[in-house]
Amino acid sequence: MSTDLIGELRATIKSSARVRPRGATTKLRAPANDRATLDMRRLAGVVDYQPTEFIITAWAGTPVAEVQGLLAEHGQHLPFDPLLTERGATLGGTVAANACGPERYRYGGVRDFIIGARFIDGNGNLIQGGGKVVKNAAGFDYPKLMVGSLGRLGALVEVTFKVFPKPEAYATLRVDCASLDAALALLPKLTNCPYDLNAIDLVIGAANEVTILVRVGGLAAGLSQRMDRVRSLCSGGEIVTGDAEAQLWRSAREFAWVAEGVPVVKVPLTPGRILALDARVPSARRRYSVGGNVAWIATPALDELDATLRSLDLAGLILLNAPGDPRIGRRASNPFAERVIRALDPQNKFGQAAP
Repeated sequence: MSTDLIGELRATIKSSARVRPRGATTKLRAPANDRATLDMRRLAGVVDYQPTEFIITAWAGTPVAEVQGLLAEHGQHLPFDPLLTERGATLGGTVAANACGPERYRYGGVRDFIIGARFIDGNGNLIQGGGKVVKNAAGFDYPKLMVGSLGRLGALVEVTFKVFPKPEAYATLRVDCASLDAALALLPKLTNCPYDLNAIDLVIGAANEVTILVRVGGLAAGLSQRMDRVRSLCSGGEIVTGDAEAQLWRSAREFAWVAEGVPVVKVPLTPGRILALDARVPSARRRYSVGGNVAWIATPALDELDATLRSLDLAGLILLNAPGDPRIGRRASNPFAERVIRALDPQNKFGQAAP
């Protein structure tokens, strides 16, 4: 059946002037316009899972929640903390949007865990890159190239990831700060500390209150002692455990802190640039994740945010509720990327229509 579906997808790409891969539409929802839609959700299911080898291969249309559930049965997980799993996010969409959550701070992102991929390019060719072993260095690294590609290079049909053991227990230290300056002064103490921290998020509340959340995971027996060390480093704070703790990070991954329908923009930055950005978006909801290296900004005023990001030489991606082109802010030319696009999609089937 899967072979037939791949053949159908290849035929559609070959016969169509323009195409758009579509998964569960949990993130980017650009209109199809004059494009043929490639429904990738039909390619769903786990192809191969070897718990003892910490490797899993699945079709790109497989819901991430299904994969996480299977891995959990063996005490494993996708450590890059995939986003929007409860809304039905698929593996292919997660790779294409590079959609990883707060625990990227400790483990790394999608690019660090994808080791194999198959996709259909703009010529309708089925291409394979990487493999099903961790130490694989043969050929061009297509799997990592597909991370963050937004469907521009082709339609992902299969992906392979290395997986990690899941922490036995979690706890979070919640530190309420007097101001953003105070929070940013504490941030280097956390990012430079010798402890293994799973996540560090700086949250700006609805009334502009500032909170730092520090997550620690590991063996339940030693978790309390580790949390006491982190609390001492922060000179106080509330330790949260159990369901309340899990809800703090579910809210981050599912964007439960964002009003329905409001666009959410991902902005890569450094902690040193947070103050300048935050001062320009006082009416937006925002959250600074991954130790202050990713800003999540929720606002309907996209034109204003676009101008702000351009003035600060920052680029963004409208990951949730994008009205059209998801790119926002600075636009930099990338000759290498352009050459790759011309090689994989010479007829511009996955790209924008010519003006």
